[in-house]
Amino acid sequence: MNETSVSIAIDGGTLAGTLTTPDGEGPFPAALLIAGSGPLDRDGNHKRLPLGLSRDLAEILDSAGWVTLRFDKRGVGESTGDYLSTGFYDELADATSALDWLGSQPIVAAVVPVGHSAGALYAAEMSARGDAPSGAVLFGYTTSTGEETLVWQAGEIGESVPRWVKGLLRVFGTSIEKQQSKALAKLKNTSKDVVRIQGQRINAKWMREFLAYDPKPVLSSTTSPLLAITGSKDVQVNPADIETIAQITGDRCTATVINDVDHILRTETAAVSNPKRYKQQVTKPIDNRVVGALVTWLESAVVTGSGGTDEV
Repeated sequence: MNETSVSIAIDGGTLAGTLTTPDGEGPFPAALLIAGSGPLDRDGNHKRLPLGLSRDLAEILDSAGWVTLRFDKRGVGESTGDYLSTGFYDELADATSALDWLGSQPIVAAVVPVGHSAGALYAAEMSARGDAPSGAVLFGYTTSTGEETLVWQAGEIGESVPRWVKGLLRVFGTSIEKQQSKALAKLKNTSKDVVRIQGQRINAKWMREFLAYDPKPVLSSTTSPLLAITGSKDVQVNPADIETIAQITGDRCTATVINDVDHILRTETAAVSNPKRYKQQVTKPIDNRVVGALVTWLESAVVTGSGGTDEV
């Protein structure tokens, strides 16, 4: 890829990012890649979990003739600021600044935010702006509140816990879901931007805002064509939410569940996905069906402007 390091002004600092450009003079369609939750760098990597999802998507889109921009979150990598004190809406503002910067580049003809997980929530918010982008891609979009989503996650991930652990929890009259609910209740009662829970410093402002966030209303306000994809073996976002997305957005959205795909868009052959296996999963490429659906939709809905259809 032709890669250039860039710096983008945000409130009180700068985001450091990487701009990729295809060969040729352009102008080209462009995608802003927005990572999920956590202190992720421009490639979609966490210090303890190098997923590289944003870089993988950049390579796919570069091959399709698209400009891409990916960035280090505030306080991560080469971006300035403090990550832990950054809120949910602060991150949305940062990503929006990156979208505006990308759209202002002479080489860019049209802009699409491509968000994964929490990043998909931001992409949907951008698609409802007055100066809406040319489309938006939502990988792993939830239609439940943040709190409902985390409680659901606890139940799904709990299915992969060994039997003896489940038995031990029952002996003590508790469960993973109950423990999750207790932790969230404690977090909601905090007021500082950063708090310490069980000895660990937590980005409490972001968490409180995420827990209260309801992603359904913005879907009614979007004016851009949308592509929503969730894997059938996603244990962090409920695949059934795709049906809700389709019901709310109607013919503005192509909404698809892809069988045997997990939250990080890889083929999952096991009966149940387990986040502990993500390090092994990322050695695989993004599922070809995901790639095909993405590239086909971008060409149809954005480049030729034919819009979206429901495909649940």
